[in-house]
Amino acid sequence: MPELTLTFAAIDIGSNAVRLLFNHVYLNPQNQPVFKKVALTRVPVRLGADVFGEGFISQRNKERLLHTMKAFKSLMLVHGVNDWMGCATSAMREAANGQEIIQKIEQESGLKIDLIDGSTEADLIFKNDVAGQLIPGKPYLYIDIGGGSTELTLFFEGEKRFAHSFPIGTVRALSGKVSSETWLELKDTCLNLKGTFPELSGIGSGGNVVKLFALADIPAGRPLSAEKTKTILKHLQSLSYEDRIRHLNLNPDRADVIVPATEILLFICRHAGIRRLWVPQVGLSDGIVHHLYERWLQSSPYHGPLNIV
Repeated sequence: MPELTLTFAAIDIGSNAVRLLFNHVYLNPQNQPVFKKVALTRVPVRLGADVFGEGFISQRNKERLLHTMKAFKSLMLVHGVNDWMGCATSAMREAANGQEIIQKIEQESGLKIDLIDGSTEADLIFKNDVAGQLIPGKPYLYIDIGGGSTELTLFFEGEKRFAHSFPIGTVRALSGKVSSETWLELKDTCLNLKGTFPELSGIGSGGNVVKLFALADIPAGRPLSAEKTKTILKHLQSLSYEDRIRHLNLNPDRADVIVPATEILLFICRHAGIRRLWVPQVGLSDGIVHHLYERWLQSSPYHGPLNIV
């Protein structure tokens, strides 16, 4: 007999932090899958600070990452996950020693990490059933702002019409490693989307966008306006790094990157003509879980707890 509840784990090795998400999936009375977050572990191993500045991951962060992966493996064994998947994004892609570290992770922890490109990252984020939550006939631009890259995905009439990854992210911006040509490419892309879809609404994703929504103190289910976002940015810029931690209760590894994240978001909204931004609070980890569930459905009808030794 199939299990009533499945447990999936998603590892996201990003440019600003490394995350491990546990999700339960079960069927409701209507026989529809329900995705319930169980636990999220976030470790601020800022790989992007190394890569975008020096081109490789330092020995210190390499060791921190290896310790983190070993701890994640232990947590997955304790949870008895049915399936799992680990993905590394922008920083690991660009690190001169990225492949070497991925091989080291597999050797020392037994965890095989997939090094994914921006297009695959956007596709995994798309797995969150974003299209099913949109109003038919209206265009939406999905904006996922990470530490090393920003993914734009255009949905119209329930379908993905455009997707592109830009090497513009919060940690990369802090390192001063975003070229003027890249900003111009992003601007031109947004202007072209605005010309084709003049009444775009936005969908925001990423930890900084979720935190912005919380700072705006807007009721769940309501959009964040571009004007409100500008007001929050001015307030953030008026505070020192220490005061953002003290007065806004931001984590130390959030208090600096939230400013460039807001600037990137407003840049996109301004040039794409977006005045309202919906924040469903999902990201790459959630997309990985949806992908795992789809993979589960395509496999045999019953599995025991996954052996990841």
